[in-house]
Amino acid sequence: MIRYIYAEELDTLPQLKHTMFVDRATQFKTRLKWDVSVNATGYEIDEYDTLNPMYVIWQMPDGTHGGSMRLLPTVGQTMVNDHFTHLTKGVRIESALIWECTRFCISPRFEGHEKEIATALLCAGCEIGLEFGLTDSVGVFDARMVRIYRRIGWEPTILGTGGTGADKTSVGLWKVSEEARDRMCLNAGISTETPSAWFEASFPTHIPVQAA
Repeated sequence: MIRYIYAEELDTLPQLKHTMFVDRATQFKTRLKWDVSVNATGYEIDEYDTLNPMYVIWQMPDGTHGGSMRLLPTVGQTMVNDHFTHLTKGVRIESALIWECTRFCISPRFEGHEKEIATALLCAGCEIGLEFGLTDSVGVFDARMVRIYRRIGWEPTILGTGGTGADKTSVGLWKVSEEARDRMCLNAGISTETPSAWFEASFPTHIPVQAA
């Protein structure tokens, strides 16, 4: 199932928290060789995790992490504006209607099921946008993700790119829409009602923002 949870609430789910940050270390530090820090607990954690982001997490039946991504509003501190404006020709992405998505991670325990979990996460991310009245999501991604986004059915508009080959890095903007969410649901083999049920379970008192 998908769980939406803010960072300040993670300590109430210690097994989920532990396996998410350890899986992030495995993916980003060990496998992808990114220049990220891993603490003494084995967690890949950075300054953006201290800003009380929202995490979208695929929680396995045993309570462990299956996959996740991190969301922050672009009116505050974000990776794209702090580190990647060279890819957008100096343009900062700042809007109350755009959130940033980072640290897209799939647990190494589920090798072979990456598409299923990735599609569910992006579908859930699109649902967040619909519920909160967002227009877009922004993120930085590397060359390996282009094929994945295409297969899932939610490709970004590329705002800028740097590097070549496997080192190519881009900033992209994903349009939030019911059409995109429903297309991903179809690709994932889930009901179009499922994402709203995930959201309702995490935010039972939330009143959806009505589209203008």
